[in-house]
Amino acid sequence: MKDFAALKALGQQLKGKGEEREREAAERAKAEAERIEREKQRVAEASIFRTTMKGVNKLPESNRYVPQMPKPVITPPAPPKRKLTATEQKDDDAAVLRESLSDLFGVEHYMEEEPSLNYLAPGVGNDVMKRLRKNYWPVQDELDLHGLRRDDARETLAAFLHKAVQRNQRCVCVIHGRGFGSRGGEPVLKSMVHSWLVQTDGVIAFCQAHAAEGGEGALIVLLRAALRPER
Repeated sequence: MKDFAALKALGQQLKGKGEEREREAAERAKAEAERIEREKQRVAEASIFRTTMKGVNKLPESNRYVPQMPKPVITPPAPPKRKLTATEQKDDDAAVLRESLSDLFGVEHYMEEEPSLNYLAPGVGNDVMKRLRKNYWPVQDELDLHGLRRDDARETLAAFLHKAVQRNQRCVCVIHGRGFGSRGGEPVLKSMVHSWLVQTDGVIAFCQAHAAEGGEGALIVLLRAALRPER
């Protein structure tokens, strides 16, 4: 009985190995069939490509120069400007105003009647000049330029007007003198003051002061605040 059982077990073992070999042989046959099919397909596609490209010739080499496009220059962003303090902003505004005033600026074509007496900004009505002559606006501040040299006078006047505009003042008096003490007795500073005033943003009119306010040696200056409606 023992021998029969061992023989039976051996038979089953051999049968299992045979089935396994059959499976492996079937898998190898399947893989080979798939390989042959892929190769056939590749050959067919190559044949189609050659047929399609038949008669097509390669383009001749070109000696044409193709310039390279320059690379864009990337400019780094400017660093943010430091915010000025109130005092620094005030000084900066005054400096810009001083630098904008020229000694060579002609004012004659801006004047009404006698250039040394009156100025009315373009677009401002004649009624403004009439009221200015009649002291319609009271003088709120005055500046005396007596004894100052040209550059000092220009800077002082620019700072004075800038301050007046900041204070929302409407009417000021600028005393430039009659020029009797200047070289040759000519009113050099007087004509320069006229020119500087015409170039100053915010000055809309000026006229010669009345005798009690300085007469020929002074100007009553009207600032843009005078045209703003009073609250």
